Amino acid sequence: MPMRDFDSKDGRMVFAGMDVVDLADRFGTPCYVTDEQRLRENYRNVYKAFSRYMETEVHYACKANTNLAILRVLQQEGAGIDAVSIGEVKACLKAGFSPDKIMYTGVFVSTEELKQVAETGVMINLDSVSEMERLAQIKPGAPVSFRITPGIGSGHGAKVITGNKGAKFGIPKDKVVETYLRAQDLGLNPIGIHAHIGSGGQSVEPFVEEAEVLSELINQIGEAGIDLEFVDIGGGIGVPYKPNEDEMDLGQMASEVTDVFEQNTNVRKIILEPGRYLVCDATILLTRCTDVKDAGTKKYIGVDAGFNTLIRPAMYDSFHYIQNGSKFGKACTAKFDIAGPICETGDYLGHDRVLPEPDEGDVMVVYNAGAYGFSMSSNYNSRPLCAEVLVNNGEAELIREKEQVEEQWRHQIIPERLLR
Repeated sequence: MPMRDFDSKDGRMVFAGMDVVDLADRFGTPCYVTDEQRLRENYRNVYKAFSRYMETEVHYACKANTNLAILRVLQQEGAGIDAVSIGEVKACLKAGFSPDKIMYTGVFVSTEELKQVAETGVMINLDSVSEMERLAQIKPGAPVSFRITPGIGSGHGAKVITGNKGAKFGIPKDKVVETYLRAQDLGLNPIGIHAHIGSGGQSVEPFVEEAEVLSELINQIGEAGIDLEFVDIGGGIGVPYKPNEDEMDLGQMASEVTDVFEQNTNVRKIILEPGRYLVCDATILLTRCTDVKDAGTKKYIGVDAGFNTLIRPAMYDSFHYIQNGSKFGKACTAKFDIAGPICETGDYLGHDRVLPEPDEGDVMVVYNAGAYGFSMSSNYNSRPLCAEVLVNNGEAELIREKEQVEEQWRHQIIPERLLR
């Protein structure tokens, strides 16, 4: 899956059969636009790659985007869910997922949240001994799995590597067998094992190493008298964000990872939890040029989307490919920084991008915006959350209304004494 690019018609970008300028005019900017068919295709690619070798469940890591319409599309495809909060669990239930298709994996979970999750009947993947002991009191006999720390890290940056030794996530390797035995003693029913090594990895090798660690632990747990029904390798399948970036070899990953389990364990069901891989390249962010500024040493394209809309470049130094959808395919003239309206120097979407000479009103298109785009957006500078749109076979539908400024005050209270 190389980085996705788009067609041009009359000098304007076409996304999923629709003119991006027309979309921006109709729904306003900034807004996120998702291609439903690409979303379905991405799910099918993952499922087909792994199900050739083992019984497979693909659980969408919904923290990437919890829009109810996007969840519903994946529910129709047969996906399961990786949820990390009670809010995500409830959103997925509302979107039509049955509890048995949802696995909850929290970290540092409060007793209040653990009770609420247990009441929904979803599968709970335990992250700590404390959480296990509390769940045994809340829901005796519950089927559980455990997140373990494999000592292997992978990801696009230090802030998203999760499986390395000393990470805040999971049960340390040397404590795993005793933890499973303790769960059994407490009356819980341990049936699976889980690990997640990080987000955005594009190399097969760390996933194979993870599988080898999990296989060894599965066998140690088996020798202690507990047979597991499934192994969950987490998510973290990367996607290319740059035109010439290597893609993850999904076929090779599926073949090599499943081979490790089939050759070395009795477990015959694999679960994986892709988030980014499913939604990332299915979505673009449309933002309009509001100003063009020559600052002497730099030229700026000012746009109406800032890090309140897409925080990844500012937070992770992430690269997002950006094109001028109003002048798509036209000759590039200079380098520009694309910067937003937030009152911070760090508010940018891209540095030193070679682009055609812009005009105010041009629609700039940010690629690969579906994963952790809207879901990490905020009201910083009291800016409303933007709209989301779903495009399917040349038809566009609003799936989230743009927030109004007044809605930001709906939970705020001015004490009566301050009004006197």
